[in-house]
Amino acid sequence: MTPGEKTRWICGSARECGFDLCGVATPEQLAELAGVAEWLARGYAGEMKYLHDARRADPRLVLDGARSVIVVAVNYNSAKPYSTEFAATATQQDAPRGWIARYAWGDDYHEVLREKLEALLGAMRAQFAEAFEARAYVDTGPVVERVVAKYAGLGWLAKNTCLINEELGSWLFLGVILTTLELEPTVGAGEMPPADLCGNCRLCIDACPTEAFAAPYVMDARRCISYLTIELRGPIPEDLRAQMGNAVFGCDICQDVCPWNRKAPVTKVAEFAPRESESRLGVSTFAPELEAVARLSQREFSEVFRGSPVKRAKWRVLIRNACVALGNARIAEDSPVRHRIVGVLERLAEGEDDMIAEHARWALARVGAGD
Repeated sequence: MTPGEKTRWICGSARECGFDLCGVATPEQLAELAGVAEWLARGYAGEMKYLHDARRADPRLVLDGARSVIVVAVNYNSAKPYSTEFAATATQQDAPRGWIARYAWGDDYHEVLREKLEALLGAMRAQFAEAFEARAYVDTGPVVERVVAKYAGLGWLAKNTCLINEELGSWLFLGVILTTLELEPTVGAGEMPPADLCGNCRLCIDACPTEAFAAPYVMDARRCISYLTIELRGPIPEDLRAQMGNAVFGCDICQDVCPWNRKAPVTKVAEFAPRESESRLGVSTFAPELEAVARLSQREFSEVFRGSPVKRAKWRVLIRNACVALGNARIAEDSPVRHRIVGVLERLAEGEDDMIAEHARWALARVGAGD
């Protein structure tokens, strides 16, 4: 088979394995990765030390002899409302609810995509007689997947730094396979990757509550709600807490307001559907009640979020986030849940975990305990 025939066979097989998009790029096409060093030098990565891995600048440093990078994408959108729509319907009489990012409503995407990638790799080994090396990653290796996806023709990198596909929008999980196989890139020599169709739109930039975009296409992760609620393991800077709204794990705002997501299709992957049924502890993955989240013990956290991306945040970080979200909640003076929420926060404020206690005290001051 020629390199072109191999590429076409791989992309066809990728669809059979359950991927919505597939493309191929070569290491030489990824010149954009050279700009990562400047972004890191500005401190925009915050405490994410793994982003400083020098191998991220060149896939050939990850796999010796790598000649091609296969990138695949799966849509994870669901039919549930966007965070901006859901927040608009909340009233002060409602039990305050938190927001878990859309990508974490179902099963852990790492495991779901890894299984599909292994199936694709198995098919490749059965199809190609020649020996080759390959490594598959799902957001776990020193590879900048979205840049690979851009040069493989899957979409453009938007002002919010997400990859956008003209037909599917930006609700996309990405996976890659580095290989020593010689494959034909899906964006050929002399061709350009998909055009940037953001135009003059600034909706994502203007909608960000914490002003996390240092400039269009430039994210200061230290101010991003996703970073603050997941990657940051210490105290959340006090000057950012009031802007974080009801976020307890991740944030969808910059994608929720994007015009390219207005008609995004719903995923066909059952594992990514929201866990509709409430657990016995009263915590769901879609807009969980904040009081129930704040009451979770370490053991209960592990039970509720088993097999979920939310487990990455760890128990104490999720409880810290719930305290901040409760401090930002609109709770009417005569709301029947007000007394219970104050009680939960008082218990956490007197607990042994100093970080949780400090955030609970901050929330109590906002809720107005004793008013």
